[in-house]
Amino acid sequence: MKRLILLSMWVCLSWACLSQPAQQMVHVSVVPDSDTWLYALGKEANFKIAVTRNGIFQKGVKIRYELSQDMMEPFKSETIILPEGVVTVNAGSLDASGFLRCRVFAEIDGKQYEGRGTAGYEPRAIKPTTAMPSDFREFWERAKSENAEVPMDACLRLLPDRCTSKVDVYELNVQSFQRGSRMYGILCVPKGRGKYPALLRVPGAGVRPYEGHIAEAERGYITLDMGIHGIPVTMPPSVYQDLRYGALDGYWNFNWDDLDAIYYKRVYMGCIRMVDYICSMSVFNGDLVVYGGSQGGLLSLVTAALDDRVKGCVVIHPALADVNGYLYGRAGGWPHYFKDKDGMDATIREKEENIAYYDAVNFARILDKPVFMSFGYNDMVCPPTTSYAVYNSILSPTTFVPVPETEHYTYPEIWQDAWDWCGNLLNGNNK
Repeated sequence: MKRLILLSMWVCLSWACLSQPAQQMVHVSVVPDSDTWLYALGKEANFKIAVTRNGIFQKGVKIRYELSQDMMEPFKSETIILPEGVVTVNAGSLDASGFLRCRVFAEIDGKQYEGRGTAGYEPRAIKPTTAMPSDFREFWERAKSENAEVPMDACLRLLPDRCTSKVDVYELNVQSFQRGSRMYGILCVPKGRGKYPALLRVPGAGVRPYEGHIAEAERGYITLDMGIHGIPVTMPPSVYQDLRYGALDGYWNFNWDDLDAIYYKRVYMGCIRMVDYICSMSVFNGDLVVYGGSQGGLLSLVTAALDDRVKGCVVIHPALADVNGYLYGRAGGWPHYFKDKDGMDATIREKEENIAYYDAVNFARILDKPVFMSFGYNDMVCPPTTSYAVYNSILSPTTFVPVPETEHYTYPEIWQDAWDWCGNLLNGNNK
């Protein structure tokens, strides 16, 4: 019981760390003068900058601020002194849809602190720069067909130390993509009689172990937390550390020159195979929602778009979204492949065409399921320009909860809204 309590505390702490940044004694606040952080084209945005320590304005502090469009090079940079710890700067305006950002850097006691604010200019008019390949659907239907021919060969290993009075917890591994290729995850199954809806959690970028979503399973959901790297998800942390900086270092860059060997093809098919497994369970009632953030937001969108058995998806700041934006003079999505590229030679053009088959915006275009979506305007990992390119491409019913001040995190309240949305959808109340 003591180990279970400690494990639960660790899981909660881990999710808190992923959901929200640690607070610091010094806070750099950068807030635009619009209550919604949104502006009409041509209207000037002003940013109020304040530097506080323990909530008290820091008089005489030196700051440097930069003004830029989303992820572009600054068009203005200035160093000033804040006599009273607060100042307002004019950032000008935009005459086309997009985002105008003010980044502020303050150095206090030898440590640098950053704050940022981002003004949106008619972002609902942002369109993707990424083109839809003419054979996009055919490519993925063929991949799914080939995946279906690989025997699932599912293996379950009970994890007694993680089980509770209400939930059985297993490490699951299944075969997918090609013979010998495995996908692993943590499966939590309610112990009571009957059939249950399911939640498939797809991961953000990185290499890590997984604990399983036991709390939701105790509420009556089958939950499956999947890894994407074809390795067990219950090994010592040091193993993942070694892989993160070794064989799997920068895995998101692997094989973009070969359309069929791109790392994410195996990952996307692994997500489909995990759906296969859930649907094979005798205790599954047929209702499944996929959810995730960042890379997980991408995978959630992809899985829902490709698999008719998925009822809906939760997408938080999706990665790999409108990646080619930098080639067209605006922000591109994580992992920012083209941000520092000069010119557009044949190699870059080939990658641009290949990436389009994997880009979130093209899956958004074919999605026909309900979606819960949220992201922040200050995000410089999955920039708001690219998230809006995804959001604006979705034609199916969408519950959108923007949180302008957030960077690459979201608040617990947003996850609670997402859980409520999932519950309503799985219980038939969300149209």
